[in-house]
Amino acid sequence: MTWDIAADHEQEYFEFVIGEWVPGVQRLGLQPTDAWATVYGAYPQIQVNMLADNESAARRILGSNDWTALENRLLAFVRNFSCKVVPAHNGFQF
Repeated sequence: MTWDIAADHEQEYFEFVIGEWVPGVQRLGLQPTDAWATVYGAYPQIQVNMLADNESAARRILGSNDWTALENRLLAFVRNFSCKVVPAHNGFQF
């Protein structure tokens, strides 16, 4: 997943991500593995990688009402959100 933090919402964003979003995705069955911040260049500001048990579990989670509610809360604090399901490999994936 990638996104940019909305201007003037940094504090609320960090409080939401730490307090609600990370615990929420873990409850749904996703395991956060990496979080990257871009400090230079025309790339998404944030990249977060998560693992699911398998592709069908990932798609089931991302299609659930609970995920939609969590994603909608995140979208209040970010712009240019993008999410995709890819096979996991060792090392950095973009």
